[in-house]
Amino acid sequence: MQQSAVPELAHAHTRPIHWLATATAVAAVVALSSVLQPNSATAAQTAGPEARKTPAATTPLDPTGVDYPLQCGPVKAVVVKKATGDLDGDGSPETVAVVHCDSPMGTPPDGVYVLTRSAETAAPRIVATLVDPKDSITVSDIAVRDGAVVGDLLGYSTQDVPRCCPDVKDSAKWQWENGAFVRSTPAGAHSV
Repeated sequence: MQQSAVPELAHAHTRPIHWLATATAVAAVVALSSVLQPNSATAAQTAGPEARKTPAATTPLDPTGVDYPLQCGPVKAVVVKKATGDLDGDGSPETVAVVHCDSPMGTPPDGVYVLTRSAETAAPRIVATLVDPKDSITVSDIAVRDGAVVGDLLGYSTQDVPRCCPDVKDSAKWQWENGAFVRSTPAGAHSV
């Protein structure tokens, strides 16, 4: 072993007593910090009367992660469009989700589902199917306007039309009436 050329650095060699002193000091700091905790902080201010009128249920639902009734085989269902608004007049927003299988090829048909919060768990649940994927329709646009769902739908006039190239365009409107969604065609709807 070579001697240190600088004698004043000779004290830099660690000995077990140094490790013991360091461990004791760290333990003391950790113990002291657990005793001397500041008051817990909150990010929100105290709720006033207007905040109490706005429950957490008024936030829009996230349509991802819902178990949609699609048979996608090895691929997953994917939400491609969504719209949010109060459809039944209860003050809580519903979410309309356009969903299809994440197919690597072709134009998979869309399903349009209305989601609301479950009363028991506040988790999203499907309450209505507005467009069934079995109808071979693609949704080009969806929105919630004046308490109704409005959408532009693309379809096929016959089975002979290639599934890549819809040749029929239709507009639809769904309104909540007497406990169910009733479909109508808005004024100005047309076929291609």
